[in-house]
Amino acid sequence: MLVDIANLRVTFPTPRGPSAAVRGVSISLGAEKLGIVGESGSGKSLTARSILKLLPGNATLAADRLSFDGIDILAANERAMRAIRGKRAGLIMQDPKYSLNPVMTAGGQIAEAWRAHHKGSARQARDAAMDLLAQVQIRDPARVAQAYPHELSGGMGQRVMIAMMLAPDPELLIADEPTSALDATVQAEILRLMEDLVARRGMALILISHDLPLVSHFCDRVAVMYAGRIVEELRAGDLTRATHPYTRGLLDCLPALSHPQPRLKVLVRDAAWSA
Repeated sequence: MLVDIANLRVTFPTPRGPSAAVRGVSISLGAEKLGIVGESGSGKSLTARSILKLLPGNATLAADRLSFDGIDILAANERAMRAIRGKRAGLIMQDPKYSLNPVMTAGGQIAEAWRAHHKGSARQARDAAMDLLAQVQIRDPARVAQAYPHELSGGMGQRVMIAMMLAPDPELLIADEPTSALDATVQAEILRLMEDLVARRGMALILISHDLPLVSHFCDRVAVMYAGRIVEELRAGDLTRATHPYTRGLLDCLPALSHPQPRLKVLVRDAAWSA
């Protein structure tokens, strides 16, 4: 088991006292693709970032168990976490425009990521960057390596981000809405690329998304979050047969060309869901 989480809690201070943004979340993950879905603010990103201890400074992290490959994350100091972040677990951010360094070339950023976790010369790092750009199916690695982020399209920028995360050869990839800023055609290309890389490298993947149909086709399992809790967990192929009323409500809100409706349904919430 690569990731083992039991009763995870993330709280923030407020004028009215501590507010729980993640409450009692339990997840186990091996070499598989896990999708975490839910509305904005449901706790998806906080849950995934807890594995890397990449939380806001005012957040309080607690759990009955929070481990990565047997390492107790709660007890790990910053030095131990640096050996996990990037090297063993990579995080792909939502929008490359805000995640890439605007004053460094794409190749320079990938080479920097490679040298941070490998012993090697600058020449070896440049060669590794070119190889990684080729792995993420960039047709002209030499040109892209010399380009700055503002010179890249959204899809190209996201491929550079993926190459950076793959540089240390991680065991876990956390993708936080990696295709939300891309058009539908590029989305499909990036997802096929990630699926191929995960399969070839034998990595585990956590995909955070609002897109239920995408997750149902791409992942092995899906965890549905609402108000900081996992309300339902099931095989991705069974998502359309979900039973929890929140999951059913999300599915019913989706437009479908095969079943056109004059007006989409509105999710009706129940206070018991967040109890």
